[in-house]
Amino acid sequence: MYLIYFAIIILIPLWAQFRVKGTYKKYSQVASSSRMAGAEVARKILDDNGLYNVGVEETQGYLSDHYDPRSKVVRLSTENFHGHSVAAAAIAAHEVGHAIQDAQDYAFLRFRHALVPVANLGSNFSWILIMIGILANLTGMLLLGIIFMAAAVVFQIITLPVEFNASNRAMDLVVSNGIIRNDEERETRKVLSAAALTYVAAAAVAVLELVRLVLIYTGMTREE
Repeated sequence: MYLIYFAIIILIPLWAQFRVKGTYKKYSQVASSSRMAGAEVARKILDDNGLYNVGVEETQGYLSDHYDPRSKVVRLSTENFHGHSVAAAAIAAHEVGHAIQDAQDYAFLRFRHALVPVANLGSNFSWILIMIGILANLTGMLLLGIIFMAAAVVFQIITLPVEFNASNRAMDLVVSNGIIRNDEERETRKVLSAAALTYVAAAAVAVLELVRLVLIYTGMTREE
């Protein structure tokens, strides 16, 4: 039973990563009809939404694209910054979606930002407490570790509406701005959906692991 469980929590993220990389590789080779580079897409959408103060920068790494709310900068990986593909346009628009969320005080984004310190603490210390609790048979220590881990799990779950909303905004923005045409909408949606899978997979694994630990805790308390 445990072997099946561990196989599942390992295979889910691997499958999600495979889908993301495969979809991105395919559509990074398909030029968008607008021929706009990812950096141009980001700049146009930002300006059209009055976000002139938000910068667009190139960053190193593979699919390292992100929006930095502290610096107010959309950072695009080299391939997407310079690329003229459907994938580059989709990812650039997605990150701009986060910038728009930030400007509009999107509730889930604010909640996620507020959870960052707690989630980091939970990720760093929960397993130390959990392992001590299990190995030393200390239910109180295990429960404390589970509480810390639960904070990190909540962060993963809150991330889902933030990412889905950014993708929905991205789809609307690239269509309304004429960055993609009708026949490219399906391809763009595939890129955005594949990217969302990584967050869904991470949240699913986190919830499964939390449930497993709660079951271990309840089993230990029954034995006391």
